This record gives sequence, structure tokens and C-alpha cells, in this order.
Amino acid sequence: MKKMVGYVVSIAGLVVMALGLGTFQLDWAIFDTIDQSFIVGAGIIGIVAGVVISLTDKGIKRGKQVHEEVPIYEGEGKGRKIVGYQRK
Repeated sequence: MKKMVGYVVSIAGLVVMALGLGTFQLDWAIFDTIDQSFIVGAGIIGIVAGVVISLTDKGIKRGKQVHEEVPIYEGEGKGRKIVGYQRK
């Protein structure tokens, strides 16, 4: 779920940055009072925040447990061979 939030924040940052660069115009009075460089900076911060949010998501496994597999060896010393794996 955090990945989706990160994607939405990044897209919102892209839209804000595009507004600041003048890619498309909105006739809102607030954009006339604020310097364009601040709007572009806020967009960049939004993009970076969205990327960080989406990358820090661990990826929740719903209904599945992730098991670590450890090797099963046969023989001793340099002659050991892996004959299978066991779930830990």
C-alpha cells in the first residue's frame, strides 16, 4: 500500500513542477503571488519524497510466508556437495 502512496505523491510532485515551469497554465491567483522557483522546488521535493516512500516499502506478502532455504551437504571437507535445500 505504501508503494501506491509513493506513486501518487510522485505524480503530484510532477504536476506541481510542471505548473512551476509553465508547461500548462492555471488562472489561480495563488500562482501569481508565489515565485515560480518555489513552486518548482516544491514539485522536486514531492517527487523525491514519493520515490523514497515507494522504495522503503518492504512488500507485504499477503497470506504467504517467506522461508529461507539452507543447503543440505553430503560429505566432508572439500568433497562436500549440495544435495538439496531445507526450509528454515
